Amino acid sequence: MRRFAAVAPGSLQPVVDDLTTTQGIAALAAAGLALIALIFAIVLAVKLKRLRANQLAVLGGADKRDLVAHAARLETGFSDLRDWVEESLTSSEQRMAQAEQRIDGCIAYAALVRYDAYNELSGAQSSSLALLDTHRTGVVLTSIVHRDQARIYLKQMREGEAEIELSPEEQQAVERALNAPASQSQAA
Repeated sequence: MRRFAAVAPGSLQPVVDDLTTTQGIAALAAAGLALIALIFAIVLAVKLKRLRANQLAVLGGADKRDLVAHAARLETGFSDLRDWVEESLTSSEQRMAQAEQRIDGCIAYAALVRYDAYNELSGAQSSSLALLDTHRTGVVLTSIVHRDQARIYLKQMREGEAEIELSPEEQQAVERALNAPASQSQAA
């Protein structure tokens, strides 16, 4: 093996001669590979630093977690949220069904018919009022007014059929009620 001797300034010829040998070429190749490995290591270090910065942005810097634990926590959170939404939807559907049942039992049809029961020219003081729900169940209230007395009759309706026969005026009130919504009560 050759030893390098002190080289006078301006004279690099012996060093260049040493690089052209097999050992010199191997040394140059190793130095080149080392330089490439160093550059690769620096690039990887920069990418790792960016990855950790992004991971901290996603996970937050307060506690130490990895991405797998964070993803598992997110999946659990979404699962809990989905279950809550499904429970809320089921509860809302049940409440809506109950409200619809109650609404079906409310007065949906109403009409008033005024008439002169005794043909006395008293100004149509008698009246029949029909109040029915969506199932055509309800009551017909009739008030017959005379000079000396007033009478009130109440007849129950079940699914469009009266338990007691209706007078023509009461039947007219029922027909008007079923032909117009409760918000448009009619008077004759």
